[in-house]
Amino acid sequence: MRLEGKVAIVTGAAQGIGAAFAERLAAEGAATVVADLAFERAAETAAAINASGGEALAVAVDVTDEAQTDAMAAAALAAYGRIDVLVNNAALFVAAFPRKPFEELGVKEWDRMMAVNVRGPFLCCRAVFPAMREQGKGKIINVSSSTYFTGTREFLHYVTSKAAVIGFTRQLAREIGDHNITVNALAPGLTVSEGVAANYAPEYLQGFADRRCLKRLERPEDLVGTIAFLASDDSDFISGQTICVDGGDAFN
Repeated sequence: MRLEGKVAIVTGAAQGIGAAFAERLAAEGAATVVADLAFERAAETAAAINASGGEALAVAVDVTDEAQTDAMAAAALAAYGRIDVLVNNAALFVAAFPRKPFEELGVKEWDRMMAVNVRGPFLCCRAVFPAMREQGKGKIINVSSSTYFTGTREFLHYVTSKAAVIGFTRQLAREIGDHNITVNALAPGLTVSEGVAANYAPEYLQGFADRRCLKRLERPEDLVGTIAFLASDDSDFISGQTICVDGGDAFN
């Protein structure tokens, strides 16, 4: 197990892709903090990890709130004494806001998307940084999207937020590399999680599969290997990078 003795925080981990990330990191040996605004679902995910032989703790957090992200980091330190990995997965997507032309986007919609998808990773990184700096090592993985490379019609606020995550990743890698902390981004394609399956028609999803090099639907399990690699010592000399995992749809 590559993460034996490590501690990982995964935000937005109550369900879907985030839950898959938490489960894989726990399976690799990490004590995993399942952080989410939906605490009851997070507790269920943590309980399932514990029942399968892993170690997990559920924590309620609104990633847009500075006090709550600080409390998340404090809870991890109180329970496990260290923080080795942060996966910034929490984000708003299609279930939160319907698609619409950019001229119809409201300021409140724009600001809410940026608060969760951009301010959230910033606050979470700032919350865990002191512990990683003191340890002399850390792994930060920010979840972006392959739509940054291709664009998506009538989804300007989301695509812009995911582009910002890549810029944030590159700059933060420069700023904290001296502390032996790596910062990388994962850019998934459209992934069939519970939320996506509930909001997209099957024929729309099949269209994505048909245009990929690997012509099938993308599922959360297609992403977890990359997350485990970026969280492990195997990626110690990789930082500031964006790894696109989308079956060969967007080439960057």
